[in-house]
Amino acid sequence: MTWRVVQLNDVPPTSWRNGGGTTRELMAWPEAAAWRWRASVAEVANSGPFSSFGGTQRWFAVLDGDGVCLTVDGHLHMLSESDQPLSFDGAAIATCELLGGATQDFNLMVRGGSAARMLRLSSNFKMTANTPKIIAVYAHKEGTVVRIGSENHVLSPHSFGWTCVDANTTIEVPASSALLMEIDL
Repeated sequence: MTWRVVQLNDVPPTSWRNGGGTTRELMAWPEAAAWRWRASVAEVANSGPFSSFGGTQRWFAVLDGDGVCLTVDGHLHMLSESDQPLSFDGAAIATCELLGGATQDFNLMVRGGSAARMLRLSSNFKMTANTPKIIAVYAHKEGTVVRIGSENHVLSPHSFGWTCVDANTTIEVPASSALLMEIDL
């Protein structure tokens, strides 16, 4: 098991084609051109449409800012930095309206029908993997320790760590400001 870490500030932002913000791609696995899962942090400066990603399941979580109203296939979703991530079909017609100023948001996209989930952690979290999977954690405002089996991995604020785990591996995250992702292999 290899634990990989990416610091947000080490990733240069890429401007959106529509001029509404920037994205910092933290991970595209197994490679950028043909990813099965992708994690990124976006700075949303203006309200506007989301890009369509057919064949993709998306998760969206507000990290900072006044929040957003996402309209996904005509359904309104009000999201703030205290809400659980929203999951939706990447092919859905989605627009984002800022509820105040700019927001910083975390995005997870998974292709190929793999089962996945993203959770906002606000207290101690513990689970045992029921199948081999990818475990990833984004430490936002505070650092955290991610315990996988008997190994401890330290994440500083604004960093993203991930690894592949076997079935029956225990994962513990005592975080008050983090996102946890699990993606079946």
